[in-house]
Amino acid sequence: MKARLVRSAVLAFFLTGAAQAQVSVKLGVLNDQSGVYSDLTGQGSVVAARLAVEDFRPVDKGIKVDIISADHQNKPDVGASIARQWYDQEGVDVILDVPTSSVVLAVNALTRDKNKIMISSGGGTSDLTGTQCSPNTIHWTYDTWALANGTASAMVKRGGDTWFFLTADYAFGHALERDAAAQVSKAGGKVLGTVRHPFPGQDFASFILQAQSSGAKVIGLANAGGDFVNAMKQAAEFGVVQGGQSLAGLLVFITDVHSLGLQVAQGLVMTEAFYWDFNDQTRAWSKRYAEKMGGKMPSTAHAGVYSATLHYLKAVEALKDKDAAKVMAKMKEMPTDDPVFGKGSIRADGRKIHDMHLFEVKKPAESRGAWDLYKHLATVPADQAFRPLNEGGCPLVKG
Repeated sequence: MKARLVRSAVLAFFLTGAAQAQVSVKLGVLNDQSGVYSDLTGQGSVVAARLAVEDFRPVDKGIKVDIISADHQNKPDVGASIARQWYDQEGVDVILDVPTSSVVLAVNALTRDKNKIMISSGGGTSDLTGTQCSPNTIHWTYDTWALANGTASAMVKRGGDTWFFLTADYAFGHALERDAAAQVSKAGGKVLGTVRHPFPGQDFASFILQAQSSGAKVIGLANAGGDFVNAMKQAAEFGVVQGGQSLAGLLVFITDVHSLGLQVAQGLVMTEAFYWDFNDQTRAWSKRYAEKMGGKMPSTAHAGVYSATLHYLKAVEALKDKDAAKVMAKMKEMPTDDPVFGKGSIRADGRKIHDMHLFEVKKPAESRGAWDLYKHLATVPADQAFRPLNEGGCPLVKG
């Protein structure tokens, strides 16, 4: 009798251990690894996801985690094809990052069809939690409404009440221009015109000349990454700021400012969710990231991948299950909390809520080092930073 009890106890122990080890998840980091957004996402996002797994310690919790990555080349058809292969053939449970709004919208639709999960850190369009919202998608870090709400409103209050937009001609640029123009008008300003450049762009000279000739006090750059950097460089060559006009970067990453240098970027005002030197927690995490990235500091998108990965794994742990619907419900139920964004929450429309911050690029004399680039101007509280829940047109939102 005693022997049978011992055998039963041993069997129960091994069966329990096997059950705990049965939760196996596969994460796919899908982004630009060779083009205009490769610095602000790229391999840095893969490193950020790995840091999240390292901090989560999945083995101790009976969870096995695998990470794969791919380059979507900023092309919707390429991104959707990779996502389909990952979901159908490679067993990917969640896709992370996904910059380039045309790509994120394509992957968003496919993810819903396949009943998987996408958590976008790099994508910008606010339509992702508006008319295109999905029960399978979370928009994590920023969006075009939040960026416009912070930067455009601040610039108008500073006296920049006439605007001309230089816009990337695809879904992200269109959404950013739309949301920024609405905020300019709301604040009492006026939009004098717009010009749209190919994505990705090469030569911005003719577009900048149009913006200069408009006489607008502010030229709003509704583009990002390499396009933003090149437009800023050519604006400097044409003496835009010296001529009395201001430049507003509507989506600026620290990698862009570092590439431009303070001589060119000084005085630029932007809205970001994260800055490496914001507090002790962001500095400690960023130091670990930089050690793995040759001294480069993380962008907002990189921080978003870390934060999103950590929260997803916490939900899987709580459920001991990776079923997409259950995990999505748990992620929305649980408050978010991590070293890069602090505390936050996820709304019914899939919008992750946290503080946003208004920064200004330092003058060269103010900087103490290669990555000491920003001055903090103001914090936009979480409940004011993103579009009101009932104004996005998301079908998931009642009332």
